[in-house]
Amino acid sequence: MFHWEKRGLVFNPSECKERPFWRWNFAQGENALLFDNFIRVYFCCREKPTERGETVSRVSYVDLDKDNPMRILKICDRPVLDLGECGTFDEFGTYPFSVIRKDEKIYGYYGGVTRCESVPFQVSIGCAVSQDGGESFQRIGKGPVLTSSLYEPFMICSPKVRIFHGNWYMFYSAGTVWTKENERAEICYKLRMAQSEDGINWKKCGRTILEDKLGPLESQACGDVIFCNGKYHMFFCYRNHTDFRRNPENAYRIGYASSYNLFDWTREDGKAGIDISKDGKDWDSEMVAYPNVFSCNGKIYMLYLGNEVGKMGFGLAELKGELT
Repeated sequence: MFHWEKRGLVFNPSECKERPFWRWNFAQGENALLFDNFIRVYFCCREKPTERGETVSRVSYVDLDKDNPMRILKICDRPVLDLGECGTFDEFGTYPFSVIRKDEKIYGYYGGVTRCESVPFQVSIGCAVSQDGGESFQRIGKGPVLTSSLYEPFMICSPKVRIFHGNWYMFYSAGTVWTKENERAEICYKLRMAQSEDGINWKKCGRTILEDKLGPLESQACGDVIFCNGKYHMFFCYRNHTDFRRNPENAYRIGYASSYNLFDWTREDGKAGIDISKDGKDWDSEMVAYPNVFSCNGKIYMLYLGNEVGKMGFGLAELKGELT
């Protein structure tokens, strides 16, 4: 079993004394990118809701001290990616956001949100590129790079992109079924994988890569993979299908799986080494979700979300020991 030592809550937008309407609350889908003198953490925040309760998600970032990642050096003062044009797949939000550096460019992959009638939303995965050091991103086109298809007819979301041995791998969630629960539509989604030679054209592997733990309606998301000590380690999150937003019994938990070839995974959630806080008043007392694992200055860290899927912001944990 791994042991993650929680360092605490890093950033909560709602605690900022002066905050713009577009960064009103939530800090979701966090993803770290290392620079020479700091760690940049991209995340998705939400606008102040309208009178009808509608909001959109936008991408922002904070820069953290590499020697003390709990210390914030800078808070981005504008979204790094504009919303999509009228009628495009990302007109109503960008969430979450996964970044990776390749040569002189930084690639950002994100879920583009479309509002729907019978269900709340549809999501496809888009790609944007930064050529100014990650300060801003421009779409490579108006359409998505990964979207629904014949055997994946529902939402395609939660991208996490890594490059191993020169090949690009995207771990994402594919919706398998929508159900109606107390007049509310709920989606079930499973972790899958796609490959690419250039980061633009992707080939889906065509199957769910993890077995279920909670039954066929278990949802799985945010499969973040790191290579260490001769094998691939995946940290991800999973939840029950209903009553998961505020009920700790059904809410997101962080799971773990390992692989030697990126295609065949052994799930061992008991080794994950991180769970909800036992203090019911803490920001992560109801759920832990959306892990992002990275190495910095000889240490391995995990960024993760807490209650209400990041409404209270994101926190940091440090691995004590090794990934074996």
